[in-house]
Amino acid sequence: MLQRAPWMVSMGLRLLRWTRARFTAGVVGVVLNEQGEVLLVEHVFHAPDRWGLPGGWMERHELPDEALKRELYEELGLRVAVLEPILIDRGRYKAHLDIAYRCRAENEVQRLSSELLEYRWTPLNALPPMPPFHRAAVRAACNQRVSEGKSL
Repeated sequence: MLQRAPWMVSMGLRLLRWTRARFTAGVVGVVLNEQGEVLLVEHVFHAPDRWGLPGGWMERHELPDEALKRELYEELGLRVAVLEPILIDRGRYKAHLDIAYRCRAENEVQRLSSELLEYRWTPLNALPPMPPFHRAAVRAACNQRVSEGKSL
């Protein structure tokens, strides 16, 4: 039957899309340096926890790792290798997902976008107040490094 009416497949997919959940998604990167410090940024719009991980929102039809590479380059001029996802959680907003990746910097920070006030490499034992998801992502990245036999 579908061979005679292939339009039914596309129509069925359109109807299915109307009934499926729609989510926004944000991505953050845990970038650790050789000294075991994590890259933190001070966000303009993230009160009260201004300090956190670099990242941003995914665009339509964008893969999470591509979104993270784009965001870190736009905000910091930083090129990264996205190594692996380390944490996924429902965001604090309805119908939102937060995704954290462990990353390796491929160059130094080049600039700050207008969305950021400052950046710094922070020792893991001196983290400032941060959103809970960001803190959990740092912890997950550290646990991953330790399980690989690498020091922090």
